[in-house]
Amino acid sequence: MSMHSPTGRRSLLLGGGAAACLAVGDSLSGRAFAGAPTEGPWAVELFTSQGCSSCPPADALLGRLARRPDIVAVSYHVDYWDYIGWKDPFATRATTERQRAYVRALHQRYVYTPQMVVEGMAHDSGRDPSTIERLLDKARRRAARRATPELARGANGALAVRLDAFPLEGRSADVTLLVYDRRHSTPVASGENQGRMLENFNVVRRLQVLGRWDGAATGWTIDDAHLQSGTGAAVIVQHAGHGPVIGCNKIEPMVSG
Repeated sequence: MSMHSPTGRRSLLLGGGAAACLAVGDSLSGRAFAGAPTEGPWAVELFTSQGCSSCPPADALLGRLARRPDIVAVSYHVDYWDYIGWKDPFATRATTERQRAYVRALHQRYVYTPQMVVEGMAHDSGRDPSTIERLLDKARRRAARRATPELARGANGALAVRLDAFPLEGRSADVTLLVYDRRHSTPVASGENQGRMLENFNVVRRLQVLGRWDGAATGWTIDDAHLQSGTGAAVIVQHAGHGPVIGCNKIEPMVSG
């Protein structure tokens, strides 16, 4: 059984039980590394579901954020609402588990959709753009220095990732690769969004932890990234255990035509 609250987001209490509704681009031939700016980009991660009627406004905001060069914006589709009438074709267990890991790291009582996590430090439904801008402003004030990865697209859609040395002060960081589709339009035939054409942006199709990083200069080459027109890749660097983001970047081959 479900119910809606004025907050307009869906949530699922942890620990089982019944669910309740709580309411720098690159060209195709790019060989040079995408720049590593001294400030930003900044990470916004949306957890969403095509089975949730509260999610489309947050999906639309994510699409607007995705167009900004100073933002790494990605969307993860979760699977725990599939049972209510529509199976989200982009939902995976891996993306759902990433949200649950944030729930633990941010000391939440429940998972909910839509949920935007800003810089691994704060979260909101993503239905009010001004709230997300305030969280981004706070993140900018916090970060005196960034461990921004440098990204380059190689032959046959391969991806090269490079990190310069960075003072982690005895801590470690996780380096996570996200390969995503830039946009999907999905006609929904059942469930809460029945009859709607849903637009989703930067839909993560591959989530892979490249490694645990100690701050020394290092790099990776991902031969099977398959970067091509209509796709993109992001790398997020954050303190181990889904902690605060200390650097991120994206690379997006140009859409032809």
